Amino acid sequence: MKKQYKKVVLAYSGGLDTSIIIPWLKENYGCEVIAAAGDVGQGAELEGLEAKAIATGASKLYVMDLVDEFVDDYIIPTMQAGAKYEGTYLLGTSFARPPIAKKLVEIAKKEGADAICHGCTGKGNDQVRFELAIRAFAPDMGIIAPWREWDIKSREEEIDFAEAHHVPLKINRETNYSKDKNLWHLSHEGLDLEDPANEPDYAKPGFLEMGVAPEQAPDTPSYVTIHFEKGKPTALDGVAMKASELLKKLNAVGGANGVGIIDIVENRLVGMKSRGVYETPGGTILYFAHEQLEMLCLDKETAHYKAIVAQKFADIVYNGQWYTPLREALSAFVEKTQETVTGDVKLKLYKGNIIPAGTVSPYSLYSEELATFGEDSVYDQTDAAGFIHLFGLPLTVGAKLKEKWQTKGE
Repeated sequence: MKKQYKKVVLAYSGGLDTSIIIPWLKENYGCEVIAAAGDVGQGAELEGLEAKAIATGASKLYVMDLVDEFVDDYIIPTMQAGAKYEGTYLLGTSFARPPIAKKLVEIAKKEGADAICHGCTGKGNDQVRFELAIRAFAPDMGIIAPWREWDIKSREEEIDFAEAHHVPLKINRETNYSKDKNLWHLSHEGLDLEDPANEPDYAKPGFLEMGVAPEQAPDTPSYVTIHFEKGKPTALDGVAMKASELLKKLNAVGGANGVGIIDIVENRLVGMKSRGVYETPGGTILYFAHEQLEMLCLDKETAHYKAIVAQKFADIVYNGQWYTPLREALSAFVEKTQETVTGDVKLKLYKGNIIPAGTVSPYSLYSEELATFGEDSVYDQTDAAGFIHLFGLPLTVGAKLKEKWQTKGE
């Protein structure tokens, strides 16, 4: 017999899954449902949410303003780490879950709720991300995951349930992509994308939302200059602004130039492969600019080791382990590496491409005097002979031993 709860806080987006969960919870648990939506920059998706939540059975709706916290405390540290899951995915859904879950716990404690509910499927990564974060702040809190309980087997059956319970939807059976949107990105999964052999139809009305396909971008490039202070973006084209505002502007110019669209098959945490299309225009520009600046400002050994850390950091974020000692320790390492990552990066955006157009930093380790192919007075090329001799000494010793063994064998 399932455990009963009196008051449940629901992670509510107003999308298909969470829209039908409210009546389902009331039917199956007879509990009060408090809806809570995290504003992570999804914009128009929040419009009319309170009326919809209450009309479908919620007692109230909290809208949590998380935009600046999301950008400053989760996005920027991940970008500074250079973390890309499997070398490509910029973790747009992954790092949005921890701040939302943290706030859900705060609301649940404030309201005296005895459970938190989420609409993540039993096949996905988000169930892990939500539940690990909840456990980090409320280890004894009840958790309800309807997809692991109910008899509904598909999004088509979800629509049937919604229609039967008069739940208004913004989608139909033909545009029933599974999407997740925030200030950083927009993901698309399902329908024709489930077959990796199918080319995405970027021209389809309503598919791309944050920009245009590269073929539809202007024939003239756009230029942007981003200023970083200790690895954090602080100004765009000479105008100082907070990171969330800067990201909005980069989204606009990047999207207009067809930047930041990827089509990947990723390895989910639960074991299966998943195909998705992601739009991350501003984020792709930020990552690229930050990498250009680090090329100048980080020494070789730090840069190479940081690349190893970046891969692990990406796995941690993807796997929902944000609130762990290891993530905190890696963030401390990354923060130390950023002390000299200050300067300006100019980029050219053209038909989906990001092209370097000049980078300057007061902490640049690049020396034109040392690197020049022209005449210089600071580098003695004869020193290279001794360096090569010592660097290659193990090879020399090994080769002499081989000669000796071969001679004995004869």
